[in-house]
Amino acid sequence: MHLLRHAKSDWGVPGQADHDRALNGRGRKAAKAIGKYLARAGPLPDRVLCSSAARTLETWDRVRGSLEAEGCAPPIDVERSLYLADTEEMLDRIRACDDEPTLLLIAHNPGTGDLALRLAGHGDEAAWQRLRQKFPTAALATLTFDAASWSEVSPSDGRLLRFVVPRELTGEER
Repeated sequence: MHLLRHAKSDWGVPGQADHDRALNGRGRKAAKAIGKYLARAGPLPDRVLCSSAARTLETWDRVRGSLEAEGCAPPIDVERSLYLADTEEMLDRIRACDDEPTLLLIAHNPGTGDLALRLAGHGDEAAWQRLRQKFPTAALATLTFDAASWSEVSPSDGRLLRFVVPRELTGEER
């Protein structure tokens, strides 16, 4: 499973509803870099769960280009309920996905970061330490589970494989 926080959004349009904010230039570059990284590092997602907010959809659009270059075109569920969802709402939605081996959830903080912390019971210590500090925009946490289905996933069951933020990626991924 991949948990991705949307990339940096634009606050420059006065009076614009939060749900309608798009990415800024830095966010567009970061989302593309994370997409390239995900396409290279894998595992590639079999299904995408995405908040209906403009910034999450635009993040997905930038990530999708790199995945499609690898022949990966997963179905996407765009859901208003993931907009600013808390950890319990996100976990309930994940548990409803029993058929897909690898999920990519694109949503918002604090829910996305809190969910990663809640699910990761063990794993890469350096990644775990960075995850505890902050879950910045366009950050990607990759976890694995021993559960037979998503409905069996529980807090602390996950193994944190990686935690990546765009600024850590080399020029090759950008």
